[in-house]
Amino acid sequence: MTVLRIERLGGLPGIGTPRSALKSCGEILLSDLSQAERAAIDNLFRNPPRAGPSVARDAFRYRLSRDGAAGAETIEVPEAAVPAIVAASVKDTFV
Repeated sequence: MTVLRIERLGGLPGIGTPRSALKSCGEILLSDLSQAERAAIDNLFRNPPRAGPSVARDAFRYRLSRDGAAGAETIEVPEAAVPAIVAASVKDTFV
């Protein structure tokens, strides 16, 4: 069972920065995703989209991590690229 680890970063409160008191993270089993959602995640790891100049300064981005064939893989992608079920698995906690 491969686990996809998710961190939501940025936004107005600066989530994930050293000064932030808020941490947004979650996990989801890839086997819990539909075939289309798994394909979308695989595509993100193969070809991660880059945030362009039109992305708002306080927009969220997501750091996705999984264990792949070559070891641990981590990417950061804009919020719009993340499937809704993956984004919904993130929970906010105070640290």
